[in-house]
This record gives sequence, C-alpha cells and structure tokens, in this order.
Amino acid sequence: MARVRVLPEESRSPTARETREALSLASRMPRVLLEARRVAATLAHGIHGRRRAGMGETFWQFRPFVTGEAAQRIDWRRSGRDDRLYVREREWETAQTIWFWIDRSASMGFASDLAQTSKIERALVLGLALADTFVDGGERVGLLGLMPPRATRHIAETMAEAIVTDRASLEDDLPPQIPVATQDEAILIGDFLSPLGDIAAKIEAISSRGARGHLVMIVDPVEESFPFHGQAELRDLEAGISLRVGDAAEWGRSYRERITTHREAVEDLARRRGWSLTIHRTDRPASEAALRLITLVTASRGVGLKGR
Repeated sequence: MARVRVLPEESRSPTARETREALSLASRMPRVLLEARRVAATLAHGIHGRRRAGMGETFWQFRPFVTGEAAQRIDWRRSGRDDRLYVREREWETAQTIWFWIDRSASMGFASDLAQTSKIERALVLGLALADTFVDGGERVGLLGLMPPRATRHIAETMAEAIVTDRASLEDDLPPQIPVATQDEAILIGDFLSPLGDIAAKIEAISSRGARGHLVMIVDPVEESFPFHGQAELRDLEAGISLRVGDAAEWGRSYRERITTHREAVEDLARRRGWSLTIHRTDRPASEAALRLITLVTASRGVGLKGR
C-alpha cells in the first residue's frame, strides 16, 4: 500500500536529500529522549520482573553490606572510599529479553496539522520510554539487528546513540528477519503500510522459534480519515512518485476502505502467530500506548503489575 501525503499546489516536491535531512534524528534526539523520560515517569505501573541482582557476571550496582552476609561478598575497594561496607551485586543472567525495532523509513517523517508530532518521533518516544520501563522491571532490552540485549540504567540513551549512528537501515520499512528466542518478545513499532506478504514474512521469521511479539501501528489522524476535498496531489514519500486526484473526497472513500482492509489483514496476521496489534494515533498521548504495551507484555508472562 502506498504511503500518501497531500501537498498544496504550490508545494515543490522534496528531493531525496531533503527527505533524509528531514528524518535526521541527531538534532532532535535530545528532545525525544526528554519526552521519553517524561512518558516513562508518568506510567503508573511497571512490569513485575525478576530481581535485578543475581548470579550473573555483569556488574549491576553496589549496595550496603548486611550483617550476616558472607564476608567474601564485600567489595573492599569500594568500601575503602567510605565509612560503610559495600557488596558488589551482579546482574541476574536469566532475565528475558525484549527486542525492539523502530521504523525510520521516509513515510515515518509525516506529520499533519492534526498530530502532536511526526510518526517517527512518536515511535522513538514510545520505544525509548518502554525500554526504560522494562529495564527498570528487571528485563534486558535489545534492538533487532542493531544492539545486543542490555540492562543498563541508561538504556534509553544507549538505544538513542545506536539509532542515531545507524545509517544502513534508514530505508528499511520492516525489521530484519532475525529469529527471537522462545522466552523473549519482540516489539515492532512502525506504520506497517508495506505489502501484507512482506509483513507476514517478517513476523514468521522473527517468531520461528516460538517467540511472542507485538506490533505497534503508528497512525497520523489524517492518514486515517483523509479529510480532503477538491483537487489534491498524493505523494509517495519513499518511492518519490506522485498522483494528482481531481476529486479527493471520492478518492478518499476508496482509500479509507483500503486502509480498513489492510489493517484488518495485519491484525489477522498477528493473531494467527499469537501476536498483539496496538494502533496508536499521533494525536493521542504516548503514555496510552506505552501502558497498553506494558500490560500486554506482562500478561504474556503470567505475572502481575507492581508500582514503580
């Protein structure tokens, strides 16, 4: 299905260079990170994961020594800097991983006057806020094909750096076909306007080992309602082709039917694999979709929510 944008008659066509510049995230990432932190902080609940400390090899944190613990657990170097004894805790190695993928293709740069922000910025805010919340709940977070799973306290910044420095997947409108382990989950965030066969192939590949997944479809309100009349020019932001429409209202009726059919088909693809589909409009608060995803992931693991 083509990605469409309605342009005024006087608008000049964007070049490939301008499109890439519009989607450049380096200058916008500080603002995105700030918003992601705000969303994570406003979530009323986190996920109930395993304890962060455990029998792994990766350092997690220092904590005060408790009377009765074995003396060999004391970290004497850290304790030497203070008047207290400290224990070096290591990360719980059996924590499951939640894999993210965030669509950064050209169509995600769209933002209408009805939206709070562009689709790409909302997708990034959701992904980074969720990653921060999941790590806080004891999970590991990774980026499919881009970053191995980690549980660092600065996971949002780590993910943002990996995304900003990545150039190879800017034009990919679907995730890489990388299988995810049975106990792990995948959260794919994009507009999913690609052909159904392509979407199905990606879902099948990622879930081939039995992993569960969640699709988050980011939708601009204009893409959903197509509230235009008269003459209009429709432009595919990724292919660079355009179509002039004489009666936008009539064309819009057919367009809305196709959107509905496509969405129902994507939902069916997800359901057949045991995945969920969340549709999030960019005129709604990001926290709504974030809380729904936390609830879905928590429910799939058979555990309850706890306060942050």
